[in-house]
Amino acid sequence: MKYRRKIGVLIMLWAVCNGTAALAAMEPADSAASTLEPDTRHVTLQEVTVTAIKQTSDLRTQATAVTTIGRKEIERNHIVSTKTAACMVPNFFIPDYGSRMTSTIYVRGLGARIDQPAMGLNIDNIPVMCKENYDVDLLDISRIEMLRGPQSTLYGRNAMGGLMNVYTLSPLSYQGTRLLAEYGSHNAVKLGASTYNLVSNNLGLSGSFYYTSTDGEFRNDYNGKKVDWEHQGSLRLKADWQVSPSMRIANVLSGSTNRQGGYPYEYTATGKIAYNDTCFYKRTSVLDGLTVEKRFDTFTLSSITSYQYIDDNMTLDQDFTPDPYFTLTQKRRENAITQDLIARHKSNGYECITGLFGFYRHYNMDAPVTFKDTGIARLIEEHVNAATPSYPVAWDSREFVLGSNFKNDNWGTAFYHQSSYDWHNFTVAAGARVDYEKSTLRYHSHTATGYNIVDAAAGTLYAHEAVNIDESGKLHKDFLQVLPKISLTYRLHGKAWHTIYASVAKGYKAGGFNTQMFSDVLQQKLMRFMGIGSSYDIDKIVGYKPEKAWNYELGGHFECWEQRVKSDIDVFYLDCRDRQLTVFPDGTTTGRVMTNAGKTRSWGAEVTMTVTPWANTGLTVNYGYCNAKFKNYNDGKADYKGNYVPYSPSNTLYVDAYHTIDLDRGSKVFNTLTLDANMSAAGPIYWNEANSLKQPFYALLGASATLAGQHYSLEVWGRNLTDTKYSTFYFVSIKHEFLQRGRGFALGATLRVNL
Repeated sequence: MKYRRKIGVLIMLWAVCNGTAALAAMEPADSAASTLEPDTRHVTLQEVTVTAIKQTSDLRTQATAVTTIGRKEIERNHIVSTKTAACMVPNFFIPDYGSRMTSTIYVRGLGARIDQPAMGLNIDNIPVMCKENYDVDLLDISRIEMLRGPQSTLYGRNAMGGLMNVYTLSPLSYQGTRLLAEYGSHNAVKLGASTYNLVSNNLGLSGSFYYTSTDGEFRNDYNGKKVDWEHQGSLRLKADWQVSPSMRIANVLSGSTNRQGGYPYEYTATGKIAYNDTCFYKRTSVLDGLTVEKRFDTFTLSSITSYQYIDDNMTLDQDFTPDPYFTLTQKRRENAITQDLIARHKSNGYECITGLFGFYRHYNMDAPVTFKDTGIARLIEEHVNAATPSYPVAWDSREFVLGSNFKNDNWGTAFYHQSSYDWHNFTVAAGARVDYEKSTLRYHSHTATGYNIVDAAAGTLYAHEAVNIDESGKLHKDFLQVLPKISLTYRLHGKAWHTIYASVAKGYKAGGFNTQMFSDVLQQKLMRFMGIGSSYDIDKIVGYKPEKAWNYELGGHFECWEQRVKSDIDVFYLDCRDRQLTVFPDGTTTGRVMTNAGKTRSWGAEVTMTVTPWANTGLTVNYGYCNAKFKNYNDGKADYKGNYVPYSPSNTLYVDAYHTIDLDRGSKVFNTLTLDANMSAAGPIYWNEANSLKQPFYALLGASATLAGQHYSLEVWGRNLTDTKYSTFYFVSIKHEFLQRGRGFALGATLRVNL
């Protein structure tokens, strides 16, 4: 049966490819001179050639799967972050759970719940180094590009699954003042203001402010309070200077602050969210990026420099129950700098890009775990007393701290080159990157506590044991990667917008340290004082290696009917080695650990199509299928070979249709009405390696109606209109099962003013 499904998918792709190519062959020779109004839906604008420094040509002519989202579509779908854009991209999934620290990303079956992401993120050409900064809201996004498949040759670490480029409005291309006010269900408020001005003909300055707030949707039954409340604000200042026709300098400075509750985890045994200790996440971040670009006759030199800062605090009731087990606090302060130097040359059908990249990161982290009464009793005392019933123990106090402090220095450098050559209707491209990275972790683990040993037969105190652990150490890891890429593109009928391509590329996701594991190492050391507990090799249990993947891809980009129909089709096979998996280590532990535990393979297909039969009507359909399974994974308890990789959906689907009606053109306020309906869907999603639990395929329906004029627009919108019930996350902690429900029915209204 599984082979029939594979054959069916391949037949469908063959039919779509041939049908689109056939339509392309029938279009008139002057089709490029379309009379349609330009639409930003999945169209690569001229602005790309100015700001996308590392793309060597129009994205839709390159040998890569790409989805481009323009400003009109961004505003219509209220896209403000990677998470809100995810549903629109095939085989790209960011579940909404936990807090903004989570930022879990799955692309083509790649991804992990903790530590390094599987996708790279650039905001105005600046690489975002810290995963905790991935989920940030941005005002006035002008364009989003999502490149799927390994982009590591040009972009390096953590671009194994793909790369998202986000661009905000430039004061050189847009001038005016923009205001936004929105109100929705659960007392959700959004307020935005931005201004874009020309100081001179070639110098533009802009500033923006954005604030959002919500009371939250989910309630903690333990205290009756909402748990997923949030308040956040951000500022962005941009200077864009066209120094001369051949030189451009841009600097973007942004800062944001976020305070939220989050973590609405439901205990499956009771069907309720109920925990006694406070959960919250706080984040303050600063990002500054300077881009300098100088063009000569046949080549361009560019420099991208950034400084990045984040100060955050995650505090959890880590057992998520009404009982006092234990709490975790993780406070981190990180500084990072990056430098990318790029030389790009183009002449006589030959194009190349050569670059040198370097970065340095340093963070300090405090991550204490506080054991409380129930945690001491059930996780320590019960195990000890079961092993030595004649001499049971009783803790001195019903609360103690396992302290962990860390300092991490992480730096790396890379040299990369990619060349492409046009020969008749063919383009051959090849490139490679040599990437070196070194990481040093200094740790300090400590606790001071004690317990009494009782002689059960005599009913008297036998002894008192003081427990004082104070350990420090230093760990090193370095990684060297060579990341090649090769592709071949053929232009059908000699036209750049009808191409088929084949590519092979290697990507990798960086290795690192499991800092959250130190509290478990300390817990086991404490229990060994009492004769039980596991012994861990810190270097092995704390460190993990990079994850590597080879991606084999065949696809095409097509346009027809005077550019009214645009489609992108690809099939891929992805072979992943040293797969980073989140597992529970041996022993009675409370945490998780990242380890290189298995091999996986993914194969699938992606189809995106936009149809604009008229300037005021459009339809978009994006579909992705991914069959991701373990080739080799045995955790010592079970063999999961052949099972689906958990947390990654097998299907993603997005459909959007809009139609604009012209009203009274003499109106001073509103002269058009736009009706829009959309649907996003995903699933099934398996929740564990055994594939015994899953979230079935589900779909969410949205719609909006927008009255718009020259300076104003008023939109009424709805999300999850059918109030579909679904889950976004599942996990197990101390043998308790938890899940997070997806967000339900919501209504709201948005007012935009452009002056």
